Amino acid sequence: MKIHLADEAATLELGKFIAKLCPPQLFVIHLEGELGAGKTTFSRGFLRALGHKGNVKSPTYTLVERYDVADRTVFHFDLYRLSDPEELDYLGLDDYFSHNAICLLEWAKQGGELLPQPDLVITFTYQQHARNADLLALSPAAITLCKNLNI
Repeated sequence: MKIHLADEAATLELGKFIAKLCPPQLFVIHLEGELGAGKTTFSRGFLRALGHKGNVKSPTYTLVERYDVADRTVFHFDLYRLSDPEELDYLGLDDYFSHNAICLLEWAKQGGELLPQPDLVITFTYQQHARNADLLALSPAAITLCKNLNI
């Protein structure tokens, strides 16, 4: 599914719509794209839709930020600076991928095989002054989410 994002507001809206449709169980979303393509902006819209009021920044140096919103926990990862997937062992990955968490992973490829398979992959690309988001559903829950996405 390809979605045209005319501006930052459209990227925030995409995050909002997807957040509202996430299932109650563990749901893993990989956010891919070049620097500045919209991954963190999407995450900001996602978290605000779930009730987060504070700042949302890319956790480039901390690797992960935890947000307790509504009845869910959202973990926002940025693995850009990860030099070796083995570094993830120090984070205690099993704790993050719990039964009720939503995990947003920027630069997930840096984590290699140590990460669980994503339910949904969103790839952001530039299109002149706008962006495109390509959604790839890889689980039954993500397929249902994409079918219900009315954008």
